[in-house]
Amino acid sequence: MEEMRGARQGGSSLVKEFSPAYYGLCAVGGMLSAGTTHLAITPLDVLKVNMQANPIKYNSILSGFSTLLKEQGPSSLWRGWSGKLFGYGVQGGCKFGLYEYFKRLYSDVLMDQNRNFVFFLSSASAQVFADVALCPFEAVKVRVQTQPTFANGLADGFPKLYKAEGLTGFYRGLVPLWGRNLPFSMVMFTTFEQSVDLIYRNIIQRRKEDCSRSQQLGVTCLAGYVAGAVGTVISNPADNVVTSLYNKKAENVLQAVKNIGLANLFTRSLPIRIAIVGPVVTLQWFFYDTIKVSSGLPTTGGLGRHQEATDLLA
Repeated sequence: MEEMRGARQGGSSLVKEFSPAYYGLCAVGGMLSAGTTHLAITPLDVLKVNMQANPIKYNSILSGFSTLLKEQGPSSLWRGWSGKLFGYGVQGGCKFGLYEYFKRLYSDVLMDQNRNFVFFLSSASAQVFADVALCPFEAVKVRVQTQPTFANGLADGFPKLYKAEGLTGFYRGLVPLWGRNLPFSMVMFTTFEQSVDLIYRNIIQRRKEDCSRSQQLGVTCLAGYVAGAVGTVISNPADNVVTSLYNKKAENVLQAVKNIGLANLFTRSLPIRIAIVGPVVTLQWFFYDTIKVSSGLPTTGGLGRHQEATDLLA
């Protein structure tokens, strides 16, 4: 089956698909795509976190940027850049690399299960590990962005936080981080996979292998934006809770929810998060699939292996 698929795609790849080197390449692709895109939107992230931590002072995008520039100067917009680059780089490597691994694993083990269940389970499994890797970086980043006197970045922020709170301080927000990122990841990956299938089946009406690389990457971008927007709405309540806990606005999740208010959980900072996450997820998928395509591998998504087998036998 894999030989037949490779013949259809044509060309040769730098690594064998589903080999350890393949998963390593996916991890590197995820690390580069996530780290660079999150670094690029640091100013928006700084504003988002401050809007969540102090919604009265930073009550809109324009006035929020104006207040930050007036009170803290242009450099304040790049506070926490190292946490964005390295933290989300590590998270992206785990998330994309492990997603590919778990998707293959669960597809083989759960052959008779609905594909959406495989996508949900694969993305959730990958995100659990990815957030454990991200959590210490996120703890320092949020404090750097919202507490100007705390630290300048990761180099002085890590030892300062460890001295003040120990290991607990780094993982204070792990559970709400899972609460934010697990639903987001599950919805995002599943929406992406389904969007790719929908575009090829109903819009382009051609198989992925019959499309040019530029067409395939165009499908990746469109599906990526849809996936990012949908995932953002789902994960917004937990994102507000994470910021509240890291800034010690609340001691636990229940207190944070009570302080923020049920309606505000869904609406606070949602417009700026959509402005951030939609393009970021789109660019991540574009960079990630570009790296795969440049290595001679197919883009992500499209028909699953078992469906391909059915089509070939038909």
